[in-house]
Amino acid sequence: MSAAVTEEARPAGPVPAVRDPAERKARASQSFWTAVVGVPAIFSVLRLGVEAGGELQTTLLLVANVGTVNLLAGFLTTAARLLSTGLVATFALGAVLRVSVDRMPPTVRRPLFARWVDVTPAWFAVASFLLALVTWQLLYLPLLVPAFVAAFQLTPARLHEQRVPRVLLLVGLLGGYAWLLAPTLADAVDQREWLALLLLSAPPLLALAITGPLPGAVVRPLASVTEAAVLATLVWAALPVISTPVLPLTVTTVESAPGVTEDIRGHVVTTDDVSMVLLQERGGVRYVPTGQVRAQVLCPSEEELPRHRLRIHDFHVEDSLLEGLGRRVRPVHRIDAACRAVR
Repeated sequence: MSAAVTEEARPAGPVPAVRDPAERKARASQSFWTAVVGVPAIFSVLRLGVEAGGELQTTLLLVANVGTVNLLAGFLTTAARLLSTGLVATFALGAVLRVSVDRMPPTVRRPLFARWVDVTPAWFAVASFLLALVTWQLLYLPLLVPAFVAAFQLTPARLHEQRVPRVLLLVGLLGGYAWLLAPTLADAVDQREWLALLLLSAPPLLALAITGPLPGAVVRPLASVTEAAVLATLVWAALPVISTPVLPLTVTTVESAPGVTEDIRGHVVTTDDVSMVLLQERGGVRYVPTGQVRAQVLCPSEEELPRHRLRIHDFHVEDSLLEGLGRRVRPVHRIDAACRAVR
């Protein structure tokens, strides 16, 4: 009798494990901060390998001389735009998915981006948007408007309780934006820069309808697609970042014999009392006696040359706010003849 009761009371199948909400939050926090810290570190190491041309000894030479602090500073200088883009996309999509899942049954699994938004402090999200504000090119800066609205769920209803004042505020904000960019939009039409016209004009209108919640039937498929799309986009955008030189490009004039000079185009790895170590642009490391160095000039890369002729109040659309302010303090000097001659 006792055995029968025991068998009847025993569950038919395994009891599903119920995760504690605190445990889920801790795991989400760990995965988020691992991605934020680990991805830049991996990119920095990959950059050294690409910069060295895939040669082990050259890579070890760069590792020994570049240093962790300089490598991190170089990464932030060249990849801050990519890092801020990933964070802004994560916070914007995660906030929309979170508000959508919150209105669904508790048994629905929360998307990864929504869990990351749950554990991210507000100050870090604001700092990510500020980093994007100063590092993004002005051409893409309007995209921050719908992203910020989505990340913080700033619906039009939050502007004012009554409908008429709310509409007047929206018209005033959109009118001020149009007045600010009117000369640039007119130039874009004249120059037939349709993509630039779309990027500058459409985002504020998109911000009016970017907030959630989304229909429950599309939350899960949309979460999977957007997370994969963000990851693929970041990987695609990271390829130019990984191939960006860690060291500045220079042309060094060397006098190998009396009256015989040679221009070496490459990157200075290190310099001491004996020799200067140059990583040549076309590959290979060259040791030049310090006493033979006669001149050295800094050369811009081809990626820095502008492709558009549009400006926003004296700021070029391909410059960030930091770059534009820097050019005002120290205008771009002419390219040295040595940079054009040596290839």
